[in-house]
Amino acid sequence: MPLDFALIAHQESWKAAADVLSVLRGPGLPPILDLDLRELFAWIPPRTVCRVELTSSLGHSVQGVYIDAFIPPDRLGYEFRQENIARVRAAAAYAIKEGAKIVSLGGFSSILIEGDSALLPDAGDTVFTTGNTLTVSLIVQGILAMCAAQGRELREATLLIVGASGDVGSGCARCLAPLVKRVVLNARALDRLNTLAGELRSGGAEVEVSVDLQQLSNQADIVICVASLESPSLLLKQLRPNAIVCDAGYPKNLSPAAGDEDCTLFFGGLGQVTGGMRFEPDVHRVLHHHPFPNIAQGCMLEGMVLALEGRFEPFSHGRGFITPERVHEMGAIAARHGVQLAPFHNANGAVQEALHTTQEQTR
Repeated sequence: MPLDFALIAHQESWKAAADVLSVLRGPGLPPILDLDLRELFAWIPPRTVCRVELTSSLGHSVQGVYIDAFIPPDRLGYEFRQENIARVRAAAAYAIKEGAKIVSLGGFSSILIEGDSALLPDAGDTVFTTGNTLTVSLIVQGILAMCAAQGRELREATLLIVGASGDVGSGCARCLAPLVKRVVLNARALDRLNTLAGELRSGGAEVEVSVDLQQLSNQADIVICVASLESPSLLLKQLRPNAIVCDAGYPKNLSPAAGDEDCTLFFGGLGQVTGGMRFEPDVHRVLHHHPFPNIAQGCMLEGMVLALEGRFEPFSHGRGFITPERVHEMGAIAARHGVQLAPFHNANGAVQEALHTTQEQTR
């Protein structure tokens, strides 16, 4: 029987990788030693970890699978790009073999493929989405809700986007540039930054571009981090006091201790499924790393909500096609099925000051 959807992702830490492997090995076996795990992991082919059921607030459900690409957590750098693309291709082929109608590329896998969908195998009747449009929608909702909760005036704010040349970063820039006083774009690809800056300026936005993060971070009232790797040069102590920081990177761009500084830090791009998610076997505690129930990344949720909507199409593909209109459309589809902005939290737990206003401010 064909599956409605498949999710392709990977783990961002060796602890999480060990937990997933323990599920596949079954109960009652001793844990694999760390050294053995790191040696073994690179040889594990992509495979299904569990089945997933997602229920719409309208009452119906869709069925799918979670497929792990088994990308080693310490091999996410650019030097491993070809190796990791091969892993994502293998996971995509596995999803096609499973009979999935639509496949979401989660985490780093969407970054690897976003610029060139031709890297994926011949899909037949299966379609792929990077999930980036829903990710942008949830990031933008989070920024608007947090600013409302704190009484911030967006029109007076300087917005810094770290990783602005990517699909998610450029999508956030297009949505938020008309709402803020100034936009500061940062990434390694200066040519793509200049192209994006020209597009935003043609719409009347005030834009600054730089590849040097050190000279930018103290200018920002609001920061969105969507770089593909950790950004150790972005230190919260260099930011303006009381800055709002949305870390929507995978893996996270900032260290777990970053929330100790004098900034409001929250994890962005996350949605909560009010109708519920069910896993078989029950790997909820293995895959779920949030203080609230039924939370997942927007890139994973996009394929699922499209399946709930009966729209089996590559909604997000390529790079640079995310517009405010598309973001609004995807946000409306998600909301219709009860997928809403996740409560604010970071590595230290709930961001208490905004917990009670999250949903009200984004409707």
